[in-house]
Amino acid sequence: MTGKENIPDANVEANENVDHWVHSTCNLCSIGCGCEIGVKDDKIVGIKGEVSHSINMGKLDPKAKDQWYANYSKDRLLTPMVRNENGELEKATWEEAMDLMVEQAKKTLKNKGPDGFSIYSTGQGFLEDFYTIAKVGRAGIGTHLLDANTRLCTATTEWCLLQSFGSDGVPASFEDFDHAETVMLFGHNPAETGTVLFDRIMERKNRTGKPYLIVVDPRETASAKEADLHLSLKPGTNAALLNGIIRQIISDGNIDRDYISRNTIEFNSMRNSIEEWTLAKTSAMTGIPEEQLTLAAKVLGETPSLVSTTLQGAFQSSDATTACVAINNLHLMRGLIGKPGCGPFHMAGQPSSSGNRTVGGVGTYPGNRNPANPDHLNEMAELWNIDAEKLEIGPEKGIMKQIEMIENDKISFFWNIHTNPLVSLPNRQRAKKALEKAFVVVQDPFLTETTEVADIVLPPAMWGEKEGTMENADRTINLLRKAVEPPEGVKSDFEILVEFSNRMGFKDKDGNPLIQYTTPEEAFEEWKKVSKGRPSDMSGMTYELLEKEKGIRWPATEDKPEGTTRLYEDQTFPTNIDYCQSFGKDPITGRPKTKAEFQQKNADGRAIFQPTYYFGSPEMPQDEYPFWLNTGRLLWHWHTRTKTARSKKLEEKAPRAYVEMNEDDAYSLRINQDDLVRVTSPRGEIQLPVHVDNRINQGEVFIPFHYGNWDGEQSANEMTMDVVDPVSHQPILKQAVCKVEKIS
Repeated sequence: MTGKENIPDANVEANENVDHWVHSTCNLCSIGCGCEIGVKDDKIVGIKGEVSHSINMGKLDPKAKDQWYANYSKDRLLTPMVRNENGELEKATWEEAMDLMVEQAKKTLKNKGPDGFSIYSTGQGFLEDFYTIAKVGRAGIGTHLLDANTRLCTATTEWCLLQSFGSDGVPASFEDFDHAETVMLFGHNPAETGTVLFDRIMERKNRTGKPYLIVVDPRETASAKEADLHLSLKPGTNAALLNGIIRQIISDGNIDRDYISRNTIEFNSMRNSIEEWTLAKTSAMTGIPEEQLTLAAKVLGETPSLVSTTLQGAFQSSDATTACVAINNLHLMRGLIGKPGCGPFHMAGQPSSSGNRTVGGVGTYPGNRNPANPDHLNEMAELWNIDAEKLEIGPEKGIMKQIEMIENDKISFFWNIHTNPLVSLPNRQRAKKALEKAFVVVQDPFLTETTEVADIVLPPAMWGEKEGTMENADRTINLLRKAVEPPEGVKSDFEILVEFSNRMGFKDKDGNPLIQYTTPEEAFEEWKKVSKGRPSDMSGMTYELLEKEKGIRWPATEDKPEGTTRLYEDQTFPTNIDYCQSFGKDPITGRPKTKAEFQQKNADGRAIFQPTYYFGSPEMPQDEYPFWLNTGRLLWHWHTRTKTARSKKLEEKAPRAYVEMNEDDAYSLRINQDDLVRVTSPRGEIQLPVHVDNRINQGEVFIPFHYGNWDGEQSANEMTMDVVDPVSHQPILKQAVCKVEKIS
């Protein structure tokens, strides 16, 4: 819940009245821009881009420049809150709040067992926090119900990489955008969601004419307007489009047969799965003219180098993992991976969502370990000095499955850290009813829509007030130094987690405290030992080196502390059965495959082509609901606006949600610009003003998802589907059916 009355009026320019500058990293999107925090009189007064940082070279996104304003918002929480007998949140001491939290946690473990306990975190935390969540959750509580809002954002990144390459880790780097002859932005609009990256692409393009830019998006986004080829496809047809293009490239003979033979398996299985996808059928399904498909196949089939990005337009659509695997297939069959200017680049949305996966704070196991491999569990148990049986706790369950488990009284304790699911989750009314049944702890600097159901609210330190590292979208580990002390009465996430573990009495096998480190840097040093020898090896990194080098990409071993620009340059993939992170899943059902099934493939260091069957959206427009609903982000806001709405400048740029619809659709419904309309889906309805804009196709509407509260501000997620991708368990937020009616 935000209000302009809480927005600070200060607008200090970054270079005015600064006592000193502190090395840091932007805490918004996943580009990972280096920055410096301006401090005066022990207060943050500004921010500037780090000119010598190789990723952003001094540039910052418009949102990034105002990210510190929220730190000084008048409605920031400075003391814990506990819900009283009258159902109201009231101020409490840390002692009272932590005593109640531990009491309820122990009660849950006694009555429900470890899997009655869920931790749902963020992609905006620090690697040291996520590692501590992994250790407390798995080795302390014993739960496997660890997830994060990255499930809504980029869970498909993880699973498409596991399916194709045997381990997580984006193969390409931002440096490859400077060398690629062709860049394909697939469901990715960096002109609004990652402006520093888009500026990097366009600066080179304006100077040299390269790269040739392909944008795949139903809408004519700001990125699509700059494209050499904009493929405006029908919603839900991503996999169909890629199947048709890949089939045509194979038919044209534009594949690297030697590379396929030496470095991959299962090519024929993939080829057979797409045999029906002629350009005529692909055109009919996607709505893209055949001549555009022919051109796309020619460019992608002949380009000597290619970087392909994906983001929510791919991850939150139907057939999400299938479509992203198809992009991996494209790179593999052309041999365009592990080389300068080449590779699939499945983006992260948040500044450290990939770091959460790397260290195991979500459904993954630390250091890209395989939870189905007993040797990996034994290794983790030895590193943590606990019994291995503690870690044999079952497969991951994403947030939508956890909501179902709460509904069925299987989860009774829900710890929500730095995220606002009652705006961001699909079908949010269902989620609210479920969370009302559980004991909910919310760790957030502000009262939010989710604190409406909280039993305890814990106020944590914010960006600039704590120290740690984050992992950006291209595996770069960046350091964030503490610029100022947090307000009195506030603790960091790291401190809260360590205190919880100690209060719970979690011990290792020798009776020592489970968490023996006391600072983020000590946690990082322990993590380095856990990472050693694994794909995400960071054993060669130190805080000092990270600051000096302005970030280092993993793996960065003791023998190669400078890190690794791109993965798979030796064309060896982590698919050895004893080393791989996963044995994979059935691409249709999502069933985890067994070790025997994986062994039968005999990948042994080779990449795996996957079949890419097209199924399409689980619901389609029809008479009652004739429109497609699409949701997405705006240039001026970040996720649920908890921080960006507290910048007066950003809030004034985009103060409320709206419905974007095509001019012909508006005319047929007698709707004019700014008219109030009711948008209804099978799950809910909202009322919003209309923006008439022909950058969206007929039969489609778009609503930004940043907005929504319980006091009348409308939320797109009243209407979105809670159906998930079978492999990644990521909700299909990009397609839902709806109708639009003018309100007299």
